Amino acid sequence: MWGVSTQEKAPTSAKPLNPLDTFFHITERGSTIGREIRGGVVTFFAMAYILVVNPSILSAALPQDGSITPAGIAAGTALVAGIMTILMGVVANYPLALAAGLGLNAIVAFTLVLGSGLSFQEAMGLIFWEGILITLLVLTGFRDAVFRAVPYQIKTAISVGIGLFITLVGLINAGIIRAGATPVQLGINGSLQGWPTLVFVVGLGLTIILYVRKVKGAMLIGLITSTVLAAILQLFVHLPVRSEGSPTGWGQTIPALSGSPISIPSFNSLFQINFFGAFGKLGVVSVVLLIFSLMLADFFDTMGTMVAVGAEGGLLDEGGNPPHSSRILLIDSLAAAAGGLGGVSSNTSYIESTAGVGEGARTGLASVVTGVLFLLSTFLSPLVQLVPTEAASTALVFVGFLMMAQVLEVDWKDPEYAIPGFLTIAFMPFAYSISVGIGVGFIAYTVIQITLGKARQIHPLMWLTSILFVVYFLLGPIRAALGA
Repeated sequence: MWGVSTQEKAPTSAKPLNPLDTFFHITERGSTIGREIRGGVVTFFAMAYILVVNPSILSAALPQDGSITPAGIAAGTALVAGIMTILMGVVANYPLALAAGLGLNAIVAFTLVLGSGLSFQEAMGLIFWEGILITLLVLTGFRDAVFRAVPYQIKTAISVGIGLFITLVGLINAGIIRAGATPVQLGINGSLQGWPTLVFVVGLGLTIILYVRKVKGAMLIGLITSTVLAAILQLFVHLPVRSEGSPTGWGQTIPALSGSPISIPSFNSLFQINFFGAFGKLGVVSVVLLIFSLMLADFFDTMGTMVAVGAEGGLLDEGGNPPHSSRILLIDSLAAAAGGLGGVSSNTSYIESTAGVGEGARTGLASVVTGVLFLLSTFLSPLVQLVPTEAASTALVFVGFLMMAQVLEVDWKDPEYAIPGFLTIAFMPFAYSISVGIGVGFIAYTVIQITLGKARQIHPLMWLTSILFVVYFLLGPIRAALGA
């Protein structure tokens, strides 16, 4: 059931222990302050890679005059993520963390700037307007209404699909799954090689052993242990970042500390934005289509993410809806606009939050902990960069296992829901996109309902979103036909 949790819950009749407990409803949700702190820490470390990856992706689009630097992007990424994640915890009381969205930052760098010829500041302008548009949809109740219109079993499939998606992300980040003679393969030519692979295997293996032994904090212990192992190995083997010439190197960060663990942040990306430049350069039609594509990707990624987090934590009601969903969606929408103002790309809810939920997080206190760690990381970026992706990926893969339990909630004997559910689950990892999986599932559900003569039973918002997804999938031909 949606309410089933992988963690043992405290009796909901227990009285709050202190003001902090009362504010966040910690005891009421079957958690403890210790679990919330532990979950917040795990979520932070599972997401910390974005502090390295976001500057790496956006660096291709930065101004040539050096006014915005990768270090500034890293500091801005941590600052915006910290503020918005704390707001999520305090306002929505939900264990959901936010940061610059992967995929959305790639759209900024390679589609908006390098592809469409916009400046970095003009691209941030589009990100800002996309966030404002989604915020308006939330304030009018439209975004929440769309979420509640989705059938229960499709929501379940979304959760399972995301579990497979983050498992694939973790395996790819760790170098366990790679491209080769076939589209994907195990390691290098079908073989596991290199010290970083050992770090991942040890970390995941330890996490599994501790979990089956019912040791609290299994994922956090596995993550920290594998990070320490990686740092020790690097002292002796001196591996570079993984590349074509060094296929057995570290994934994205080298687990080595050089110099002081504390650095003064440079926030030179903040407010580097041109609100209207893109309209004059590309024209209104092109800009509208670009904003539309950004909006849909952000819109449904968040929907799937908050369902997955709620399902893992046993926080959803009988209809598969999380508590205070409108507040969750509002903070997420404002985060998109904040990412534009911060010059770090659209911020969105992170599926890695399920790693913290897997460790027991059930309330917004975990998000506050994660947010504070993000703010501290503006000064401690050398320590943040010490965690290699091979260590962080152990949590992602293990959470994928935890989320697979939801697959039993789909009625696989009923093709009316089984086929859309299957397509949703399959397309997320195979298309490497949460939004694509949701879109394919929505369209399949609508088509099947029409085929069965149940068109009148389809919620009007499901009609609308299915049509919008058809447009989304055909944006290329549409833009070509319009000469945009």
